[in-house]
Amino acid sequence: MIETARSIEDLTTNIAQEIHVHASLEETFDALLEEIGPSNEGAEGKPMPMKIEPWPGGRWYRDLGNNNGHLWAHVQAIKRPTLLEFTGPMFASFPLLNNIQYRLTETKDGTLITFRHTALGLLTQEHKDGMGKGWASMHERVRKHAEQPHSNSGSVR
Repeated sequence: MIETARSIEDLTTNIAQEIHVHASLEETFDALLEEIGPSNEGAEGKPMPMKIEPWPGGRWYRDLGNNNGHLWAHVQAIKRPTLLEFTGPMFASFPLLNNIQYRLTETKDGTLITFRHTALGLLTQEHKDGMGKGWASMHERVRKHAEQPHSNSGSVR
């Protein structure tokens, strides 16, 4: 069955989340890079390590070894420790354009992460619901990672 969109709204998905973290901007930014990178998890908490090249134009991808893998996005913008933005196809195996933006702001009790994901493409409601749940799960891991006690030799995992 071929699905068609009736309007631009049918093709647009917007997800916005705020994550309050009781850790410094730097600790939170480092935790974000770790959790979307080598410590990333897929469905049901299964390890799905990713590689991230944290510079403008850098890749965010799943490395399957032997020069195999899947490009998720490119780093659109990075301003440590307050901004990380991606653009790319992400996890879709069908035509989809995504923009992901993390803005980190210092607060009196730590850091506020403002997350926005805008997707353009034909997505089912099931995909849209899954995306929101997946991001919420990842952001909870980022929060927990950043809030862990740290020693001079790095974070304790």
